[in-house]
Amino acid sequence: MTRAVLLALLSHWHRAPLQLFTLIAGLALATGLWSGVQAINAEARASYDVAAATLGEGRYARIEAAAGGEIALADYVTLRRAGWQVSPVVQGRLGGVRLVGIEPLTAPGGIGPATENADIAAFLTGAGQVFGRAEALEALPGIDAEKVVAPDTAPGTVVTDVSVALRLLDRVGFDALIVAPEQPLGRPALEEIAPDLALRPPQAGSEVGRLTDSFHLNLTAFGLLCFAVGIFIVHGAVGLAFEQRRPVLRTMRALGVPLRRLVALMMAELLGFALIAGTLGVGLGWLLAAQLLPDVAATLRGLYGAEVTGGLRLRPVWWLSGLGIAVLGTGFAAGAALWRLARMPLLAAGGRRAWAMADARSARWQGGAALVLIGVAVGLALWGEGLVAGFGLLGAGLVGAALALPVVLGAGLAIAARLARGPLAQWFWADTRQQLPGLSLALMALLLAMAANIGVSTMVSSFRQTFTGFLDQRLAPELYIETADDDQARAIEAFLEPRVRAVLPLASVETEVAGLPVELNLARPDPTYPQNWRFLQAVDRPWERHAAGEGVLVNEQLARRAGLGLGDPVRLGPDTVLPVLGIHGDYGNPVGQVIVTEALFAELHPEVVPRRFGLRLDPDEVPAIRAALVAEGLPEGAITDQAAVKRFSMQVFERTFAVTAALNVLTLAVAGFAILMSLLTLAALRLPQLAPVWALGLTRRRLAGLEMVRAVLLAALTALMALPLGLALAWVLLSVVNVAAFGWRLPMFLFPWDYARLGLFALVAAGLAALWPAIRLARTPPAALLGVFANER
Repeated sequence: MTRAVLLALLSHWHRAPLQLFTLIAGLALATGLWSGVQAINAEARASYDVAAATLGEGRYARIEAAAGGEIALADYVTLRRAGWQVSPVVQGRLGGVRLVGIEPLTAPGGIGPATENADIAAFLTGAGQVFGRAEALEALPGIDAEKVVAPDTAPGTVVTDVSVALRLLDRVGFDALIVAPEQPLGRPALEEIAPDLALRPPQAGSEVGRLTDSFHLNLTAFGLLCFAVGIFIVHGAVGLAFEQRRPVLRTMRALGVPLRRLVALMMAELLGFALIAGTLGVGLGWLLAAQLLPDVAATLRGLYGAEVTGGLRLRPVWWLSGLGIAVLGTGFAAGAALWRLARMPLLAAGGRRAWAMADARSARWQGGAALVLIGVAVGLALWGEGLVAGFGLLGAGLVGAALALPVVLGAGLAIAARLARGPLAQWFWADTRQQLPGLSLALMALLLAMAANIGVSTMVSSFRQTFTGFLDQRLAPELYIETADDDQARAIEAFLEPRVRAVLPLASVETEVAGLPVELNLARPDPTYPQNWRFLQAVDRPWERHAAGEGVLVNEQLARRAGLGLGDPVRLGPDTVLPVLGIHGDYGNPVGQVIVTEALFAELHPEVVPRRFGLRLDPDEVPAIRAALVAEGLPEGAITDQAAVKRFSMQVFERTFAVTAALNVLTLAVAGFAILMSLLTLAALRLPQLAPVWALGLTRRRLAGLEMVRAVLLAALTALMALPLGLALAWVLLSVVNVAAFGWRLPMFLFPWDYARLGLFALVAAGLAALWPAIRLARTPPAALLGVFANER
């Protein structure tokens, strides 16, 4: 019996191959978008873990200079003699590659995985060895150390002995000391033997991983949205198949097939389809991730300084999650149909009807759920805080609006039907309202896709406009130069002083303010700053008071995270506390920043000599100054003009949002596919409604035209609802999610022409989706239409 029942169930798909294609393709697309995003996230996190393993980040406590800067060799020796089990670490950049120096004899286990199987003698003696991936070693400039390929090293990173690192970086001090987990009893306290050093406790997880959590959460949310749009297609296909098989199910029940066995076989059937579609989806996700991963790597490198490999590995974490979510999505989409089957009376009516002709009670339940979700979204907008609340607001608002769409459209169509004049117009509006349940899922998918496009494009365009103005303000110097060492920096500065209008030194060190890591920058008093910088909040004459040493300037990120306002004290050292004079926007920077005077910077960090400078001069003097600098021994590559810096910054910006733009296009394409599949699967079921109208004198061509008008009309109404929803989404992204994730708030700009173009694309997509069913209707043989009257209806 089981085999016969299963064959009877599968025979439906043989008779309806288009529905089978809709089910498989919809689930494969949904799974592909989700698994592609998960593959990107998994690859990035794997790179973070490898990078963290290089220094044991998060697993071991660290000792760092309390006020920032380097740790002297004498302090390290003092700690070791006092019994502290510590190991030095040096970090820097050499030829665009991160260089990490470790001391393998004293380092705790797990530090520097690339050196575990190395020849320790060669690693420690002579010119030493440098370990890294092939591409990182190739990017290194000419060095005397031996290069050894180690594929397990972090991307963009090379590892060597600490003495070799100090020699290659031309330094004498260490960045940090890693503290072994087991320490001898009775050792003196750190503040007794090295009061200028601070102990940082171990933290769970990689620092870069925590910093980029918001980015990956954003990608995951987008992947879930794409998956939800695809599941609408699956839900429609499964529901329609159930309605069409209702007579067959009734017959099998009447022949004695147990209800449990029937439900179990339908679940097995859907599980098989889910595994097939999930496998195809994982393959699509692999291709999608391979195309987008280079842009994601550029994004993470540009925004966070996180190195991510550009290659893609087949990791179980994402392809298993792809198969798992395909099965769960199919179960969710088929849940309502299986529940109706389980509750179906033995002799239930078997008439053919559209799959989603929901009754009034179902519509009321859907409207109630929409109101509840929208209420939750409003509550989160008013009282929610943090990134999770922001994404909860997005999810509740989007799902609530999608559930409300059929109710709102139904009410609008009912009003149009009452206002219609003439029998054809009245039939058109009534028939459109009747077809709304069959198209509601596809229209909900279109609503979500359009709202996501409007919201994300508004965010990106607002960011672009703000970022462009921000660059115009900040990149005031006509030339930027970078010297090789301290002596060259002093010589070049002295050479330029009488030849240019102003020489603005640029230098920064990492320190802590209010327990938060920040960058401490210097600013030399000059009219450039008050003429070009804009503050979000500031006291009267902030730059003049800053030049007088009366306070500091902080960026918005630090002000939000540390709860700083104007006049609040900022401690920069044991005896240095200054008030906040101004809070400035710092778009694109994920960390806090404090700006002090050049004199205070030199007092706090006398070991740091600025090696980068911005030069103010007349534009027509740029070629002469550039030639003079080259003649003084500065390489051509160390001189950058303002336009090149802006161009590079905008390239980083565009690559940052390339992934978002690609997912936007894919989501809208899936929504268009959903409309096409819904119209095609409903086309055959439309004959009983269209045959009487045709018999009354309406031609098949005119009926086809009305079908296209109906699809475009519903798409237009959906687009109108998507506009306010998309703008609300943009506001949440700019004012809630962006603040929680990055620490800055962006102004929101409107782009009407972009919205109009997107609406036009939606109408074109709906028209194209309706074209094929309309052509099929126009070519339907009259005998097929007459055959409707031969059956009992």
